[in-house]
Amino acid sequence: MRAVVQRVLKAGVECDGSAVASIDRGMLALVGFHRDDTDADSEYITGKLLGLRIFDDAAGVMNLNLSEAGGGLLLVSQFTLYGDARKGRRPSYSEAMAPGPAREMFDRFTARCRELHPVVERGLFGAEMMVSLVNWGPVTILLDSARLF
Repeated sequence: MRAVVQRVLKAGVECDGSAVASIDRGMLALVGFHRDDTDADSEYITGKLLGLRIFDDAAGVMNLNLSEAGGGLLLVSQFTLYGDARKGRRPSYSEAMAPGPAREMFDRFTARCRELHPVVERGLFGAEMMVSLVNWGPVTILLDSARLF
């Protein structure tokens, strides 16, 4: 499982011109699932995501996690995080999880994040979305559960 995490001042998702989800200050996480991912991968990323100390404390040091700093979490499923463009010019997505199981994994991942954090929004799985954000810092972190196992 992979997640591209961005600290944001605000972020939102629109589909067909309608707002689907939005947060103010917090984190936007684009998440993708590998075809071999299990709930252990999801749990690892959940812990890393919610534990990331990327918000400033009173001394101006990135020392606070999302809960300590206060803010929302916006989750957006993105299978293209497993795009492999090493050969040719058209990425291969053969390592990405199939849509059915990925939808179930994204639902479980979202539910687990909601158990642990009070403000969690999400985009629409499988939809073409317009994602907007104001990256704060900028701060962008890549999380990958494959490095754990």
